[in-house]
Order: sequence, then C-alpha cells, then structure tokens
Amino acid sequence: MVFARPWSGLLAALIITGWLGSAQGGEFKVEEVASATDLGPARLKPATIAFADFGKDSLTDPATGLMPFEEWSRARPVQQEFLTLFPGYKEPTIEVTVNGLKRPYKEKLHVYVVEARFLIPKAPTTIDLKKYLQLDALKKIDPAIEHHLITADEVRPQIERASAHNRNPFRRWCQDPESLCVQSRYQLEGKLPLGIRLANKLEEGGKKISEFIEFQSELRVLPAEEIDQAALARLTRLEAPVTGVLEQTLFDANQVIQFGKLLAILQADPTDAARTVTTIFLSLGVETDVLERKKEFETVPVLRNLIPSQVLMGKSSFNSGTSLSAGLPDYTRNRIRAFASLLQH
Repeated sequence: MVFARPWSGLLAALIITGWLGSAQGGEFKVEEVASATDLGPARLKPATIAFADFGKDSLTDPATGLMPFEEWSRARPVQQEFLTLFPGYKEPTIEVTVNGLKRPYKEKLHVYVVEARFLIPKAPTTIDLKKYLQLDALKKIDPAIEHHLITADEVRPQIERASAHNRNPFRRWCQDPESLCVQSRYQLEGKLPLGIRLANKLEEGGKKISEFIEFQSELRVLPAEEIDQAALARLTRLEAPVTGVLEQTLFDANQVIQFGKLLAILQADPTDAARTVTTIFLSLGVETDVLERKKEFETVPVLRNLIPSQVLMGKSSFNSGTSLSAGLPDYTRNRIRAFASLLQH
C-alpha cells in the first residue's frame, strides 16, 4: 500500500491558505454568495465579506469539491490567465520511469478557487500595500509559520531540473528587488501529525511523509506599469480604477503541489471616494491522482477518515480547530476575514 503521495498532496494543498495568516478577524463576518464578482459596491454590506469557493458550481467535481483544471481553463480563461503561475500556464508534462524506461506524463490537475469581496472604509490613497512586504509583518501575521528570506539563486524551480516546469518563462522568480521572496515552514498541528504517523507505520519502504510543510513563494506589489487596468477590470468585473495589487505566487513545495496564487486587488469605489473595494482571488492546483486515490485508505479501518479529498475539504474527523487542520473551506474564510481586518486597521 502506498500512502505517501496521497497524504503529501493533501498537506501541500493546505499550504496556500497559510498566506493569509492566523490572526482571527473579529470585525468582519463572511457571507456565502454564488459569485463575489457579481456584486457591485452598492450590494456590499459594511464589515461583511462576500465569499465564494464554488463548491456547488457546475464545474466542480462533486467527488473532490474542486474543479478539473482543463474545464476551469476553458470556461474561465480570464481567471486562468491571472490565477496560475504565469500567462499560458498549462498542466505540466513531467518525466516518469515505467519498466525502466523514461516517458513523458501529463500531470492532470484540479483547482480550488476562491473569490472574496469587501469594502474598506478608507480612500485608496491611504492604503499602502508595501508594508506587507516585510518579514516581520509575515511573522506577526502567523507566528506558527517560520520564514526566512531567499534570493533568486535559491529558488528551486530555477536551480533544479525536477521542478523546472514551474519556471517563469517571462522573468526569473524574485528578480524584482522590491519583492519579498521567502522559504516558509509550518509544523503541522492538531490531529494531522497522528494521521501521518499512522500512515508512515503502514508504509513499507518508500519515502516517509513529513510532519511539516515547507514552501517557497514570492510576494510583491505590482508596479504601476504592470497594472493592466482593462484586464484586471475583466477579472474583477468592476469598472473602476485599480489602485493597487498585492500578489503572492507559490512556485515550490516539499509536498505534491503544482502552483498557488493569491491576488488582492484594490479599486476605487465609484460610488464613494472614501471607500476602497477589495477583491481577493486565491487558487491552488493539486494533482488529480492524489485526490482520486481512495482504495489505499478505505481498506484500512483506522485510515478511512484520511481520504485526501475529505481532509482537504474539512469533511474528516481529523479536521479540527480553525487553522490549517480545519480544511480549506473553514481556514480560507478565517484567513480572509483576518486579512480584511488588517487592511482596515
């Protein structure tokens, strides 16, 4: 029985939500909507986040709660352009060895996509996104995640052949001197380490699963010359000047994950100059075969609640609390609420 790849894929899938920190947002509440970008400023409520993760969307695979990458790309090309590693990104073709022979293999993906929109009662000119590009700020946001700075020469997709498919063909990751490039480590908490230990005991040979998550990412505030007003308006579906964009790109992880992207887009409220409309997009690409592997778990009674897609979507008895161990839906809502409070204050 092989447990390492399913579990590692699950754990890596939880990484991306760590971007938004662990501070509890006490002022904003979350309201579920079919699509956050359908709501103009007049339909947004004070101190309320309109949130959509498309769990009931027609594109969503009911077995996993995620969207197949190909269907998402075809149906929502604007999202695909902005919410993958770089424009034109496709499911990667990797090299595998079968019966001693190396062959190309297309890595099928599923994506978890989130839209959120809320009002900040401040004029856009008073919000400085660059203050979030500080290592101390990251540490304060979530003390459970350790960070240290890395240079462009330490970015794994740029120095290791195995992860070369995540290289940016348009520029090097972390080449912008004003960007914050970090390697982060999170020691898993709650019941998840217990599940990992159980899986490792049952694993005969092969690579053991780590009880920590380690990943590399780049955070930057887009300079004015890179802000395509028309294209971003198509993404947010709001015809208003874009006043700032905070972008975080996850391009490498120690577990099975292909990409992650967070975009926080600030736009002037066309109905009130003293308010800012903030739209957040979050995407995560995980390997389809990770989500579809169930038989290894279902045949072992103690691991039946460790089916990767169930844990990922917060539907397992191993899910607990409000942090990473809660699963993506609860954790993402909590973190966006925390981020909204940070912007407001």
